[in-house]
Amino acid sequence: MCMTPTSLFSAPGSTAASSAPEALLAGARRVAIHQPNLFPRLTTLAKLWAADCWVVLDNVQFARRDYQHRARLAALPDPGVRQWLSLATHLPEGRPTLIRDARLADPARCQRRVGQLLQQLYGRSRHWPLFQERLGPLLSLFDTTDRLSVISESSTLLMLRLLGWRGQVVSGSDLPARSGRSLRLVDLAEACGARTYLCGTGGMRYLSVDGFTQQGIKVTAFRTPSSGAWASAREVSAVRALMVLGSVALVQELSAVAAAQS
Repeated sequence: MCMTPTSLFSAPGSTAASSAPEALLAGARRVAIHQPNLFPRLTTLAKLWAADCWVVLDNVQFARRDYQHRARLAALPDPGVRQWLSLATHLPEGRPTLIRDARLADPARCQRRVGQLLQQLYGRSRHWPLFQERLGPLLSLFDTTDRLSVISESSTLLMLRLLGWRGQVVSGSDLPARSGRSLRLVDLAEACGARTYLCGTGGMRYLSVDGFTQQGIKVTAFRTPSSGAWASAREVSAVRALMVLGSVALVQELSAVAAAQS
């Protein structure tokens, strides 16, 4: 269970990851199920922000071409100028290694890379000081853990909590679920007492909704705009949007998208 990031970044009074899943998740309405991503893209952040509960899908195979260990950062003055922030990752079991078992190859070097690159790209933003303050506990985690999932989940929670999200977080490893992509998602959503499952556009391409329907769970295809602040939302980390808009304006954008899913 991803205890460390949740306790560091939860809002005051939050019970996330502090009690048994069945007690923790009772009554959850909107549920999003997503792998831990390093400083996620704005589309991913928006889906999690719209949910009452985020199930961290940490018990699936790690994918090097995905976003568990890397984030595409866009420059402050020009979103077309982009750079990868990648954490060197060791897979103890080789290619079949699960996300929860992936390890940082050099935590100290990764720590420096994260701190230096983010400041280099966004240090001139007037919104940087608040972000930098929240970044401190994340950077400290590199001194105590080499677990990639802890770092990636924490980077997402940093942003969610900064934006006022008060949802609940649970590790998928702590919930019983069958194998098979759709069946696993049905079981995880049901375990959370979900009434609505928020599914990204990628997931809708393979998802079978029959299992959800049988459990009385509505599947909502989560969609975001494609213009304005959302023009590159599927491509680059949400950090740039936060640095350009600030937390207040970004919350307004996220709120509008969340309301549109009803």
